[in-house]
Amino acid sequence: MALPPTTPPTPPAAGPVVTISGLHKSFGDREVLRGIDLEVGSGEVVCVIGPSGSGKSTLLRCVNLLEQPTAGTVTVLGTEVTDPDVDIDQVRSRVGMVFQQFNLFAHQSVLQNCTLAQRKVLGRSRAQAEAVAMKNLEHVGLADRAQSMPSQLSGGQQQRVAIARALSMDPELMLFDEPTSALDPELVGEVLAVMRDLAQEGMTMLVVTHEMAFAREVGDRVVFMDDGSVVETGPADQVIGAPAEERTQAFLRRVLDPTHLQVGGPNGT
Repeated sequence: MALPPTTPPTPPAAGPVVTISGLHKSFGDREVLRGIDLEVGSGEVVCVIGPSGSGKSTLLRCVNLLEQPTAGTVTVLGTEVTDPDVDIDQVRSRVGMVFQQFNLFAHQSVLQNCTLAQRKVLGRSRAQAEAVAMKNLEHVGLADRAQSMPSQLSGGQQQRVAIARALSMDPELMLFDEPTSALDPELVGEVLAVMRDLAQEGMTMLVVTHEMAFAREVGDRVVFMDDGSVVETGPADQVIGAPAEERTQAFLRRVLDPTHLQVGGPNGT
């Protein structure tokens, strides 16, 4: 089946794809984010690392307003998503997100999971949506499982389907929230390989991860967070290989020490 014509993504206005300024987030009396400033450039892979409870996942969820910031501004693809009048659905249609859990619809096949949002949000016909979905399932190595149900797949395969589903919306930005944390150790590599391919293809990515080797190899920049603040940021080799801040050094000693079991690590907040 011939692929439907797709409209090339419109480049964002001159400037970063994501700009976060003075971002605060509290849950009741508990302050989770304490004045975050961060930018992500076009085609850049930024990896956010840090201990459990440091605010990493909350930061990511504020980018597409799954969490409402308490204060500060977030601008995504030229639109301030913290503006009360923003059409957040329009922004979200340009941003893909992959969660810790796969969030696939259990009662739908792999192919149906990858076509539903295309048809509902983008208005594509069934044939168009299926053609795009099959292209992306092939991209993640699962075209042969299009008719399978999620329960028939391994965790790694389900996460790759979740990535294919997000890619089928032609996103200009991909957000990954600890995408390997729910996987058995032997399945982690297949998901990271897909993410590595996306990075090489120039996809703009903001990735919360505990996979230090991936962050160092694939990340253009690494952001270390602790206690709701950005402690250190810089090139991946610098932050992971020769961190300047004592808190970064202490964290990396813990996660890189072979006497500590880090596979599958705790979920960040």
